[in-house]
Amino acid sequence: MPYNRRGVPYSNSTSSKDAADKLPSRSTCWAEVYRYIAKRGAHGATCEEVEMHLAMRHQTASARIRELVSGGRIRNSGGRRENSSERTAIVWVKASQ
Repeated sequence: MPYNRRGVPYSNSTSSKDAADKLPSRSTCWAEVYRYIAKRGAHGATCEEVEMHLAMRHQTASARIRELVSGGRIRNSGGRRENSSERTAIVWVKASQ
């Protein structure tokens, strides 16, 4: 699969490449998610809160959260908060807290 200059994958068609060129890069999304969680301090954020605040699809937000956890940048706070589906979700915080 080819990737555009920002690392966004696309299939071998002009329309797919055009769509990929309009998407933010993975590193841009990663940085936005990290900044949002970090600025919330000890209160942290759930995946749904990240999705809503940054207008991201669930798949994008959850993938960036997994990458940040794997990289040691954020961690599970041990807390949970209710989300819109009335289930509780992990609250993520900056790892150094």
